[in-house]
Amino acid sequence: MTSNKLHLVQLQHPKNGRAIAMVKEPNLVLIDGFTSVYDLALTAIENEDSIQSIVQSKLSNDTLDYDSIYKGNSDWKLLPSFDHPEDPLKCMVSGTGLTHHNSALNRQMMHQSEKTTPTDSIKIYEWGVQGGFPKKGEIGVQPEWFYKGNGTVLKGHGDSLEIPAYADDGGEEPELAGIYVVDKNGRPWRIGLSVANEFSDHVMEKKNYLYLAPSKIRQCAIGPEIVIDADFSEYTGEVSIIRNEKILWQSPIKTGGTNMCHSLENLEYHHFKYASHRIPFQAHVHFFGADAFSFGNQIVLEQDDTMTVAWNGLGRPLQTKLNQVTDKEKMISVKSIK
Repeated sequence: MTSNKLHLVQLQHPKNGRAIAMVKEPNLVLIDGFTSVYDLALTAIENEDSIQSIVQSKLSNDTLDYDSIYKGNSDWKLLPSFDHPEDPLKCMVSGTGLTHHNSALNRQMMHQSEKTTPTDSIKIYEWGVQGGFPKKGEIGVQPEWFYKGNGTVLKGHGDSLEIPAYADDGGEEPELAGIYVVDKNGRPWRIGLSVANEFSDHVMEKKNYLYLAPSKIRQCAIGPEIVIDADFSEYTGEVSIIRNEKILWQSPIKTGGTNMCHSLENLEYHHFKYASHRIPFQAHVHFFGADAFSFGNQIVLEQDDTMTVAWNGLGRPLQTKLNQVTDKEKMISVKSIK
C-alpha cells in the first residue's frame, strides 16, 4: 500500500546534535524548533494542534541527502524513529505475541509434544480469534503480553543487534511498532507506526515456553521512519537475511488488523489498562507481533548477517546487523549494604 501520511526521522550529528526531519524523497527537510518526535507530539497535544500542521509551520530551508545518510556515508546518523530524548528509563518497550496465525504455528512447533494436542500458544491464539475483535466500546479477550526493556534497548537503522554472552541465540522478528506518549493527565496518545525488528532469543524460548519472558529481554530496532497517524488495517512486506552480500533467506510478510486475531483497539486497551503504563510523560514502543521469521525455517544467524524488514507504505526498509558477543558469560555479584 502507498502512504501519503507524514513520515519523520530522528537524526544525530557529532557537532550539531539531535534533529528531526520530514521525509521528502530523495531528501530530508530539517524541522526547526524540535529535536525529537517525543517533544513534537507533546507540543501538539498541549496546544490541541496536529503534528502535521506544526511540522509545516516549522519546516526549514535546509535539506539533507537521504541516500547518503541511509547508507551510512554521512556525518548525520539515523536514530531510532522514536525515543525519550532525555531519559531512556521513561520509555517502556513491550510487545504482544501470538497475534498472527503463523506465529502461533511456529510456537506450536517449538513446544508440541503430541501432534494432536494443541499447546497453550494455540489456545491463546484461538481465544484471540474468538474474542479479539469486540464490538466498539466493549473489552475483548486479553492477548499475550511481554516486556522487552526500557529505552536503552532501542536501536536504529544501520545499528547492530547484540546476542549477549548469556543468550542462546538471536533472531529477527519483522513487525510493526506502535509509538505512544502519555500526556500530563495520564492519557495515552498514539503518534504513529514504525517498521520494527523485535529480535529475540528463540532457542531459549524453545527450551520451555516459560522462558518466553527472559528470551524477550533483548535489544530491538525501529525505524528509519515513523509514519504519523498511520492506518493499521493491512500491510504487506518482506523480511530477508543477507550473508556475505547474498540473500540467505527471505519471506513475504503480512500484518495489520485484517491479518491479526486482535483489533488495534483491543491490543491498546490491554496494554494501557495498567495504571503503571499511564504515567504522565511516559513514552511507549509496543510491538504487535510477527508473521514470519527465519528461525521457523531452521536458519541460524551468524556474525554480521544483515536483517532487513520492509513494510510497503511505511518508508524505507530497516536494516540491522547481528553482533555475536564473544566474551564468556560473567557472574554479576550483588553486594549487601551494611
